[in-house]
Amino acid sequence: MHSAEKRSWGEAFGAFIHPRVITMLFLGLSAGIPILLIFSTLSIWLREAGVDRSTVTYFSWAALGYSFKFVWAPLIDRLPFPVLHGILGRRRSWLIIAQICIIAAILWMGLTDPAENLTMMAFAAVALGFASATQDIVIDAYRIEAANADLQAMMSSAYIGGYRIGMIVAGAGALTIAGLFEAEGTYQHFAWTVAYGCMALAMCVGVITTLLVGEPDSKQKESKYFHETSDYVRFLAMFAITVVAFIIANLYAGDITNPLKAALTDGGMIKELSGFIAGTLKLGISVGVAILVAWLTTRVGLTPTGMVQETYISPVKDFVDRYGKAAIVILALIGVYRIADIVMGVMANVFYTDIGFSKEEIAAVSKTFGLFMTIGGSFLGGVLSVRYGVVKILFLGALLSAITNILFAFMAQVGPDTIMFAVVIMADNLSGGLATAAFIAYLSGLTNISFTAMQYAIFSSIMTLFPKILAGFSGSVVDAVGYSWFFIGTAVIGIPVLWLVLLAGRLTDVNSSSDDTVIDAEFSEVDEPLLEHKDKSSSQNKTGRL
Repeated sequence: MHSAEKRSWGEAFGAFIHPRVITMLFLGLSAGIPILLIFSTLSIWLREAGVDRSTVTYFSWAALGYSFKFVWAPLIDRLPFPVLHGILGRRRSWLIIAQICIIAAILWMGLTDPAENLTMMAFAAVALGFASATQDIVIDAYRIEAANADLQAMMSSAYIGGYRIGMIVAGAGALTIAGLFEAEGTYQHFAWTVAYGCMALAMCVGVITTLLVGEPDSKQKESKYFHETSDYVRFLAMFAITVVAFIIANLYAGDITNPLKAALTDGGMIKELSGFIAGTLKLGISVGVAILVAWLTTRVGLTPTGMVQETYISPVKDFVDRYGKAAIVILALIGVYRIADIVMGVMANVFYTDIGFSKEEIAAVSKTFGLFMTIGGSFLGGVLSVRYGVVKILFLGALLSAITNILFAFMAQVGPDTIMFAVVIMADNLSGGLATAAFIAYLSGLTNISFTAMQYAIFSSIMTLFPKILAGFSGSVVDAVGYSWFFIGTAVIGIPVLWLVLLAGRLTDVNSSSDDTVIDAEFSEVDEPLLEHKDKSSSQNKTGRL
């Protein structure tokens, strides 16, 4: 593993007051508000309005935009927003539009009574999900472009801290406001209108921040295909047609996948696995149809092939070209780094309830105390990353995440002990915040400044895909082996992550503050074309040496 330039504690803590770091604190708050207004806060509102549980869970699909944001991230990278682009710049123009759309969607939800018009509420929630995911795309790109690699760890920490504060505002804050205008045990739509109106007002923090900060320096390569307004219109038309094709295919693919799911379940396969297979096939069919339609638009001349290649293929090719065979190791690390946390986390609330903790205890220890521990862990991760380098803290975060899972196994044996609960939550959330801050900084360092939004959106989607798939089977595992062995198992599956961190750190130097991609000599001996590519393009790439 390459060693980073060691910085003093004064330099590490001094990064806290850098203007760009403070900016990310407020933008993080802006990003953290919408998510709970789609999930837990909205779920409570829907239940109070008399919506049945199965319908409430369907509303979680409104946040699918977060998982598929890489699909329209290239639009953010390539398309200038009319008029505002010339006033605010590329990133801030898209950011202000996303924030305005978020405010509009929150007000739309607040003015809609789900007891009378559930369909309209669903449309509003979907609109909020996509607007919020768009804001995330722009903020991620802004963060990476706004400062050099030395500040990325602290900016990531500030973003996480702000994000968690935003979740507190949209969670406890919104529920408290609704409670002030609603008699206990009764449902009053006006109370939720006020609560969501206050959340829309809180989003003005993000708007003001966007208007006050400067536009990051743009180092994008000149496009070969996007010059005239007609070029952007043609690309948008292709994108819209492809999205419609995906939606239609997804609607009708169920005629194929639903019978398959039923047949597999009837044949003895567990319901979760048959559902996963059917769902994967359905997604594959939809994506296949969308790709076919996109290809047909190029064949009929609506969109030049080079335009599609420059927008969707080039960001992926650039990553592979820069890292060569090391890209396999890096992608594997991205895909499994959070596996121990996510697989364990999906059962956490159920576990707390099953061993005898009350809702009040869970709220006080896990949700409130734990949230502040996560914020503290994120800032600790930022300081340590600046002091010792990202890769070392990446390793530490993975190690601590695995070790703290074992503490849950001890808690399963001890039972509902509040002090033990607080100690475990403190250790778990501190390590989780530390690991997340280092990981976000690491992902930021992998991007090329020419494809920031697209590449980071791909990374952020990959990092939760496999762990979430595996987490879907957590309940079945607990039923089979019990909580103690389940938590020990989640710690064990985190061990290969440590090896991947060491290997990735040895193959690529992510600690230097230069803008060049440095491939480890041991690896580059068998990958000479990669070095040739680097020599030609290093002056244009910001690979994020952390």
